[in-house]
Amino acid sequence: MQIRSVKVYKKDLPLTRPYTITRETYDRTEIVFLELELTNGIKGIGAACPEFAVVGESPAITFKKLQGDDVARLKGKDIREFGSHIRFFNRLFSLCPGARAAIDIALHDAFTGWLGIPLVDFYGRRHQSMITSVTIGIKNVADTLTEAMEYYEKGFKALKIKTGLHAEEDAERIIRLREKFNDRFEIRVDANTGYNLQQLQLFLELVKDQHVELIEQPLLPGNDHELKELPPNVKAILAADESLKDAGDALRLIKEDVYGIFNIKLMKCGGITEALDIAGIARYAGKKLFWGCNDESRVSITAALHAAFACEHTRYLDLDGSFDLAEDIVNGGFILHNGYMQTVSRPGLGLEW
Repeated sequence: MQIRSVKVYKKDLPLTRPYTITRETYDRTEIVFLELELTNGIKGIGAACPEFAVVGESPAITFKKLQGDDVARLKGKDIREFGSHIRFFNRLFSLCPGARAAIDIALHDAFTGWLGIPLVDFYGRRHQSMITSVTIGIKNVADTLTEAMEYYEKGFKALKIKTGLHAEEDAERIIRLREKFNDRFEIRVDANTGYNLQQLQLFLELVKDQHVELIEQPLLPGNDHELKELPPNVKAILAADESLKDAGDALRLIKEDVYGIFNIKLMKCGGITEALDIAGIARYAGKKLFWGCNDESRVSITAALHAAFACEHTRYLDLDGSFDLAEDIVNGGFILHNGYMQTVSRPGLGLEW
């Protein structure tokens, strides 16, 4: 079965709600799409929106790469050789995980669509349904509580709170959330590399009785070794994010042994294939998996969900990246109910145009 056509396009999509992290404030996202059509009419679609500050690739770079002659030469290729195609582009675009992710996702979607099975079942399903967190950006206490109430009324059961600017103010938000909602939410924290070790230790002391489920990447990449000073029970709830981009990073972090959790994002590592390589390394090292995202289309969110559900040691989801998009190009892919995500029972990614 051959690939009949290759199309590349991008969309600049506004968010319904802007949010702030330590690096900047976001009110829109630019997403690049890759569409493959097979000779029998089956389509596979991939999407990418890499974050330049993390991986050194912007959507504009992704778009330029995908418009090149090498990607156009997928036309006429046999979809049954999708693994070889992915490996070729992983070498060619080694410094562009966004471009690799779009190609990887589109090829997976087309191949498993051709097989007639959901992508997760091709790799072997380990989970049926799981809670996802929703993210609240850096804001004052009152606005944090107001937004949390909106999510509570929608049935969500886990919050991820962006922190990293002021340890005391960050802790105050966590404490006030616990006071108002008690145990109605799991509370996760994402410092986005905003703390130094002393600030992290202060934050940990202030929230030690607040039952924080996990803390993502508190220190800048390259400073991970400083976390060795923390007690084992704290390191167990720390999640590597910006420091974990590929399987090589996974091996290094296992040697340093300061994170109990690995956060995998398709936009960091370059797609499902590399994500599963990282997951395999993590499994043998006893690390839990936490699947995250940027502000993404339902396309790549669904791809991440399929990969997550194929891994037995997946424990956490933070796949809320499409919830606040003002528009998208697809529906379907996953079902969200009372904070739980599950895949739909359709071939490939199960997306509807």
